[in-house]
Amino acid sequence: MSKLFALKGKIQNYAWGGTTYIPQLLGLENNNEKCAEYWLGAHANAPSVISTDNGSQNLDRFIASQCTRILGADIAKKFGRLPFLFKVLDVKDMLSIQVHPTKTEAEKGFKLENELGIPLTAAHRNYKDDNHKPEIMVALSEFWLLHGFLPENELIERLKNIPEFTGLLPVFNKEGYFGLYKKVMEQSAEETNRVLKPLVDKILPLYAEGKLDKSSPDYWAAKAVDTASDKNNLDKGIYSIYFFNIVKTNKGEAVFQDAGIPHAYLEGQNMELMANSDNVLRGGLTPKHIDVPELLKHVAFEETIPNVMQGELKDDGLERIYRTPAPDFELSKIDLKKSDTYQSKAKTAQILIVIDGEAKIASNDKVLPVVKGDSVFLGADCVYSITSQTTATLYKATAP
Repeated sequence: MSKLFALKGKIQNYAWGGTTYIPQLLGLENNNEKCAEYWLGAHANAPSVISTDNGSQNLDRFIASQCTRILGADIAKKFGRLPFLFKVLDVKDMLSIQVHPTKTEAEKGFKLENELGIPLTAAHRNYKDDNHKPEIMVALSEFWLLHGFLPENELIERLKNIPEFTGLLPVFNKEGYFGLYKKVMEQSAEETNRVLKPLVDKILPLYAEGKLDKSSPDYWAAKAVDTASDKNNLDKGIYSIYFFNIVKTNKGEAVFQDAGIPHAYLEGQNMELMANSDNVLRGGLTPKHIDVPELLKHVAFEETIPNVMQGELKDDGLERIYRTPAPDFELSKIDLKKSDTYQSKAKTAQILIVIDGEAKIASNDKVLPVVKGDSVFLGADCVYSITSQTTATLYKATAP
């Protein structure tokens, strides 16, 4: 019985998404709908659909019916389900500033909210499941993000040099990252407006005239205000834009976000691979629920030196692996030229998506021709090869 299957993901239409990238990738008509994410995986909220000999079925059910056979004994025993969720993201407007809990904290928070009888769909619910959500992204274009607090000396310079923030310098000197962040996150809306309005009034005209650079927090703060539906109540997330590292990644470069690292995606397209979870604690740039006391429990209040990863090319010269400490997932990129043959054996379940070009994926007697936007699912112990008559770029998700 074959362990190679065609797979179709689900598009998520969130307000921050673009209208062209994902439809073009998937070869779909674009009807001007916001297409933010394309999910490939077995998450209950949007399971992918797998084509089997017995017809199409949802991937979560398919795996549940034969967990050990599909995932392999180790991963089946360790996780009991597909441990990762694979996504293509198209970020047109900024995502909310967010942090993800550790596995232990997620289990505690999920259990408590269940005991309190808070519905899973409630807008004020913090924990959607009992899992942690470390994640890695690889840029598919120039990609910008916020990632962790600035180093101490840089943050002090910023507080000194921006007149509106000089009053926060004694707070940071005395109480560090925690005291500074707590102070601004607990401010009243009136106080936030009073502090930030003079700054916003300075930067908005410069933004409108195209005079701000994307490496400057002024650019993103102005963009946040410019794209906000409510321009009179300034978002506390603007503080974070000035307090966090602004990171630019080029195509093929990766950044890992572990539990506790505050972050936000700002602009561009990426492949994202994460633990199979939807747990997000938000800290601004969003109309969604923000639970400040809960947020403060989970943020890593320390400086972060961004680590932009190039990945590690395997001996075959075709596959580049982006390694992380996460036990749930491993992301790699496969680049094929006309004469190349990529050969592998899936130790556990794998999902592949073609981002560019076309190829053939073969296992035993089964051959699946795939083109840009197509995805496949491979079960444990599947021995397969990939060839291309032209060139092809694929991304692969699996568990280490």
